[in-house]
Amino acid sequence: MSQPDEDAQGAETQAAGARPSGEPTTGTIRGTARGTAPVPLSVLDLVNVGEGYTAGDALAASTRMAALADSRGFTRYWVAEHHSMPGVASSSPAVILAHLAAHTGRIRLGSGGVMLPNHAPLVIAEQFGTLEALAPGRIDLGLGRAPGTDGATAAALRRTERLREGAEDFPQQLAELVRFLDDDFPDGHRYARIHAVPGPVQARGTAAKAAAHRPPVWLLGSSGFSAQLAGQLGLPFAFAHHFSAANTLPALDLYRETFRPSAVLDEPYALIGAAALAAEDEKEAHRQVLTGALSMVRLRTGRPGLIPTPEEAEAYPFSPVERDFVDSWLGNVTYGTPDAVREGLDALVKRTGADELMLTANAHTPEVRVRSLELIADAYGL
Repeated sequence: MSQPDEDAQGAETQAAGARPSGEPTTGTIRGTARGTAPVPLSVLDLVNVGEGYTAGDALAASTRMAALADSRGFTRYWVAEHHSMPGVASSSPAVILAHLAAHTGRIRLGSGGVMLPNHAPLVIAEQFGTLEALAPGRIDLGLGRAPGTDGATAAALRRTERLREGAEDFPQQLAELVRFLDDDFPDGHRYARIHAVPGPVQARGTAAKAAAHRPPVWLLGSSGFSAQLAGQLGLPFAFAHHFSAANTLPALDLYRETFRPSAVLDEPYALIGAAALAAEDEKEAHRQVLTGALSMVRLRTGRPGLIPTPEEAEAYPFSPVERDFVDSWLGNVTYGTPDAVREGLDALVKRTGADELMLTANAHTPEVRVRSLELIADAYGL
């Protein structure tokens, strides 16, 4: 793992969510509302686009889901950066979050995540500073180091073929982003006179500066790299259990073992993404999750497309290798009746010790995504 440079080391006490005054903001990180759930529940939205639907349809469903999650007591609603995937309309998280901010009033909104190597840190600081100005105290900045796409698309995004170098530079990029968010490059630094706007510079020299907020930073991951870095910096950590279940326990153990208290957190805070879909009966739930499984088969074999219909998924002639993949994939999805989903999620929390669950579901039909969230909320009394 690359070692943080001087800026990264200097950022350790403030790398996420600390106010410029140094006050910890753990309240902006730890979930609260949970109904009868064992931990707070949140939502990760991939803005799925199904066959026969448009991106506009998918985004309209996401708006309804965010409003539902807001009214039913979910803690966060995050969207994830993906590129060149026809079935995922979330290539611009900041744009989507600005729209969702106008249709919600309580729930925290964030990125799950923004892929830092794809962007200049200053651009991200400006985007999320703008979001914070639009929805004060409700914005989370989740960061990942993966491209969120294939290698060719990543090269087109970054205008370079040195993709491995981009990932290895992640600690340095993170430190630079934190400096822009806090507007605290030291005197003599080449960026000392550059300011992310909206941001703390607009409150400089006033009482408002001490009370200024900026989005808490989360590190996201599907392996041990970000888990260890999050632990070393004392940041909250979000693990992608929904597509990397075999690595969940090792990554969470590494995060907890390497955790050092910071101005942000006194103790580790681990969120895990969990694939979950509820329907009125188990058969219908299986029909719906099979569409997501077929989408993953196509993605893994270089054939990404729109989310197929349940009928297409049921009729698809899976090869033995593909069938093994589907069985493995569905083994990590919690689906069925609302009570069955609740039982499965409760077991997942007990098995992992997660502090928060973030639910996600790939489904062909927008109404299925919305209805699933309603049923899960009902099951937990949210």
